[in-house]
Amino acid sequence: MSVPENKSNPKNPLKGLFSYEWILKNISFFLFLSLLAVLYIANGHMSDRTIRQINSINNELKELQYVYKTLKSEVMYKSEEAQIVKAAGPLGLKVSKDMPERINK
Repeated sequence: MSVPENKSNPKNPLKGLFSYEWILKNISFFLFLSLLAVLYIANGHMSDRTIRQINSINNELKELQYVYKTLKSEVMYKSEEAQIVKAAGPLGLKVSKDMPERINK
């Protein structure tokens, strides 16, 4: 007398669980799990790429801030009265020592 093959077989309880019919019956679930795994991996790659872009943009922003501060300090230095007088000297321009005169109509 042979023992029928089913899930309740005490010798091999997993034999009926992973049968060909069971796999075919649940193929849509396996495909769904595969799709979720692909989406999970793609999401990880996209987040890594986004983080790298954010870091590169932050580095570029810091460099531009340094350039801005440097240019601003140069403009402030060159706009001092002593520097303007020094730059206007070769052009033949001088600061007038006379008081300005009021023109009356």
